[in-house]
Amino acid sequence: MLKFTDTHQAYPPKRDAEDRRRDFAEIYKAFGDKAAALQSARCSQCGIPFCQSGCPLQNNIPDWLKLAAEGRLEEAYAESSATSTMPEICGRICPQDRLCEGACVIEQSGHGTVTIGAVEQYITDTAWGEGWVEPVRRGPDNGLSAGIIGAGPAGLSAAEKLAEAGCSVTVYDRYDRAGGLLVYGIPNFKLDKAVVARRVKRLEEAGIEFRLGFEVGRDAQLADLTDRHDSVLIATGVYKARELSCPAGAPAVPALDYLTASNRMGFGEAVADFDGGRLNAAAKRVVVIGGGDTAMDCVRTAVRQGAKSVTCLYRRDRANMPGSAREVKHAEEEGVVFEWLAAPDAIMGNAQGPTAVRAHRMRLGLPGPDGRQAPEIHPGSAHEIPADLVIAALGFEAEDLPTLFGHPDLTVTRRGTVKVDGPSLMTSVPGVFAAGDIVRGASLVVWGIRDGMDAAGSMLKWMSAQRARVAAE
Repeated sequence: MLKFTDTHQAYPPKRDAEDRRRDFAEIYKAFGDKAAALQSARCSQCGIPFCQSGCPLQNNIPDWLKLAAEGRLEEAYAESSATSTMPEICGRICPQDRLCEGACVIEQSGHGTVTIGAVEQYITDTAWGEGWVEPVRRGPDNGLSAGIIGAGPAGLSAAEKLAEAGCSVTVYDRYDRAGGLLVYGIPNFKLDKAVVARRVKRLEEAGIEFRLGFEVGRDAQLADLTDRHDSVLIATGVYKARELSCPAGAPAVPALDYLTASNRMGFGEAVADFDGGRLNAAAKRVVVIGGGDTAMDCVRTAVRQGAKSVTCLYRRDRANMPGSAREVKHAEEEGVVFEWLAAPDAIMGNAQGPTAVRAHRMRLGLPGPDGRQAPEIHPGSAHEIPADLVIAALGFEAEDLPTLFGHPDLTVTRRGTVKVDGPSLMTSVPGVFAAGDIVRGASLVVWGIRDGMDAAGSMLKWMSAQRARVAAE
């Protein structure tokens, strides 16, 4: 260990930008055994591992880095998977620069962070290839039944932990495939869908039932599920797109509609709005409005669809962009143009489609309530950016779940997210819990995984206590 003084930081080989513009394959090649061991050995084995505190899952990062450096990969996988239900997925899509790698002591010392995410992916991909990933170890049947609304990261993680405890688990999801945004919101060049499918298959083989194409509010009410199960988890995520506030002569396309269409095309499906051109960027001048990871997914998808040009419009500067700095770099390499400190004033066009985005230059003023400098319009800076396709990637909000689920007693916050008791994640409805983005607002996959596992523990405690109470009466 401690090789950071004489071994430079290195990531797995990245495909050439011109090459990766042509397809949706993942952009990083796999770490070789020697390279992965060498990078793992750069870890300083801190007495107080800040990388671990920077990880929402509190992964035992120094431990599995040491094991990987010593070539003890099966043990490294056991250590990695002990705290995470999806380590190879987190290794691919977590913004490590803002989490574990950003907190790395080696990074702070100026030697360049340990490439934690790439090693995490390497360890688990190796485990899958070698057959070390065991089936879910179901506990003895405890006679308890749990229903989960939503098959995204939070729902899938909770389902696994509840099955391990011996519960009967049914997962309900409105989509035709399990995985939530992992399947339909994240492009293949960041997360190959086969990686998600094998996780779902492992849960199916454990006896977890998936009711897909099932929409709570249409096919059943929340009360129906609480009658059917001993406990219910709401893990729907947030899917309602924030809308542009500027006038629009032609409509902007919601980011999730655009990404879902592209991912469905990747599955070989026919998508009418893609074939008709509405959700297809080929040969178009594309403008994406927004600065988060969803915006980065949109601009990089448009490049691969053969857009004539791709511009990202963001109202703050590069330093204040909420998306991953690594994703911005990838996008720039692939030819995306960033208009920093620029915000839309109007979308020009007609029923046939947009022709341009009229924008203003912005400047950063005094910090707002959130501590971030508030953007202000720079007078006399209006300009137009030609556009044939405008995509709005301004983030997501919660749907009106009390109305949608037919349960007005379900309490929500001012933002529309489900209100829970902090420690237990129980909602205002007894026996109904909530986890992930529907509680936090749009957040990271890794937080959804953490919340799902925490919620499963709370559900087990509550169901066991209820059964004990009934038995005592």
